[in-house]
Amino acid sequence: MIAHALRKLLLMIACAVLLAAPPAMAQPVGGPGDFDFEFGAWTTQLRRLLRPLSGSTEWTTYEGTSVVHKLWGGGANIGELDVKGPAGHIEGMTLRLYNPETKQWSIRFANRRDGDLGAPMIGGFKDGRGEFYNQETFNGRAIFVRFIFSEITPRSFRLEQAFSDDGGKTWEANWISTFSKVG
Repeated sequence: MIAHALRKLLLMIACAVLLAAPPAMAQPVGGPGDFDFEFGAWTTQLRRLLRPLSGSTEWTTYEGTSVVHKLWGGGANIGELDVKGPAGHIEGMTLRLYNPETKQWSIRFANRRDGDLGAPMIGGFKDGRGEFYNQETFNGRAIFVRFIFSEITPRSFRLEQAFSDDGGKTWEANWISTFSKVG
């Protein structure tokens, strides 16, 4: 009787431990060195959709530079973007901060035009690809926003921003940048 009760108690404890442990694949990957590839000076070509989420397919182009500065041993960085094109001039700043507890990054963008530091994009890198998400208001509607860093090499990379107004079922790319290392 005591042996049966003890076995039952041990089985309940083992089940509780297994259920409480998160699956290995749910653990974030990456670290404070995730953005090391981007430190330094870059030239950039940028394509921007003029009227996102409107059905428009009219794009404009910009060219310019980006410089990314390493802070806190790689656990933070600041990027400066300066591009010009037929639709005007964009000067922006990106602030990225690594959270060692969650193993995720937050990315905030500020445009010199309004000086507002936007809501953070949250995410990280896995298998050479970075994905970051947030929710914002665009033209009075709540939307999801996604950044994807891809095609990362020592001399180049690609950044794409996309919007979704259907809860993430479909995405419309509206900002596509390619970067080439200077020097």
